[in-house]
Amino acid sequence: MMFWMTPRHLLARFSRAAAASRPASGLRSVAAAALAVSLAAVPAPAAEHGDAHAPPADSHAADEHGGHGGHGAPAKAIEPLPVKAHGLPVELTRTLQLLQDRIARGSTQAHLAQRQLLGHIEQRLIALDPEIWTEPENVRAAVTFALAGGGPAALRVLLKSDKAPEAEQPLALGALAYLEGREREARAKLAGIDPRTMPAGLAGQLALTQSALMVREAPAKSLELLDLARLLAPGTLVEEGALRRQIFVVAQGGDARRFEALAIQYLRRFRRSVYAGNFRQRFAGALTRLDFDSDRTRIASLERMLDEIEPESRRDLYLLVARAGLEQGRRETALFASERAMGLAAPESRPAAQARLYRGAALIVADGRFEEGYEALRSLDRTDFVAADAELLDAALSTAQQIRTPSPVAEAAPAPPTSANRPIPESGSLLRAQEALARAERAMGAGTGTP
Repeated sequence: MMFWMTPRHLLARFSRAAAASRPASGLRSVAAAALAVSLAAVPAPAAEHGDAHAPPADSHAADEHGGHGGHGAPAKAIEPLPVKAHGLPVELTRTLQLLQDRIARGSTQAHLAQRQLLGHIEQRLIALDPEIWTEPENVRAAVTFALAGGGPAALRVLLKSDKAPEAEQPLALGALAYLEGREREARAKLAGIDPRTMPAGLAGQLALTQSALMVREAPAKSLELLDLARLLAPGTLVEEGALRRQIFVVAQGGDARRFEALAIQYLRRFRRSVYAGNFRQRFAGALTRLDFDSDRTRIASLERMLDEIEPESRRDLYLLVARAGLEQGRRETALFASERAMGLAAPESRPAAQARLYRGAALIVADGRFEEGYEALRSLDRTDFVAADAELLDAALSTAQQIRTPSPVAEAAPAPPTSANRPIPESGSLLRAQEALARAERAMGAGTGTP
């Protein structure tokens, strides 16, 4: 987020930053650097450019207007342009946005501080004098705060005051309707507002909101608004959220090529975002829906996407894809991703055990590879896994047992020719019948025994 600053403020910030980052012995060099910055804005005398006898820049103008022999009056000092002070709602909202931009860059501390800051700003906005809402910029700042996670309370107070200018009321009413779940009303109020006419802090946030309202009825328009949100708020949490949403809207439409391009952008620029963990879960599901293992071209595409991240994260993402493939019944996806994860995991590590689990679960239903998968599953220790994976191991072993053990209906059918290399497994019902026959024989022997 960029804010305009006067040169005086910029110089003060530079001086403070330099003083904070250097030892006390370097203060003179800091002062010299600050002086150089300030002198850069002052026009140099002609003598400094190698012409010691050059006349002052305005001497000819002075002569033409009755000057005194080429010696014009001293130039007047340039007054700085007047800068209007912003209202408190604007400053509070800017503070929130700066914090949220740090979240997009991966600051967990900023993420933890966000809730407290949201509560603080909400209380301050609610307690303000109602007259402050007569200024359009304050109304827009309150809307920005609400859409950025602040909730509807401040907007309710603002609208209840009846002080908001009439031109700003559709914006405030539409934002409140959106936050309260009245989507149809929100669309009606916000559809006619062009985000490009809004202040920089609100423009991207408004486009993101409009996109969310359009995604079900007009996915193409929703994608256009997400593009606009990214364009209006580059490098911010708004862009991170817009790019994340855009990837999954594209995935639902089945556009694998654009999905790849957007995913590479996200993994390259926002992979350290606090919200990247949630993104990776959904990304894995989207990959399996797009069937990225169906041909070599798509496999190469998947590898290009995942090459954007470090090996450890790449391994974890392959594991997510393998798990999602099992859940969605895509055996080849699960097998492909689990084998890639095994190649990136240390041999005796938990990720390696996960990869063997997912690979074994995929193999037991693969043609001609049942025994390989079954042996892999039997070699695993369920105590090595988290609860969800331990349950998956139990389910996979149970499925394997059902495959090995024919059902009673199958037992009644003619047995296929036996193989010399593979013994026929004894079914549970056959074992139970043999045990019952043995008990009957023992009972008969006991009844006819002689003294």
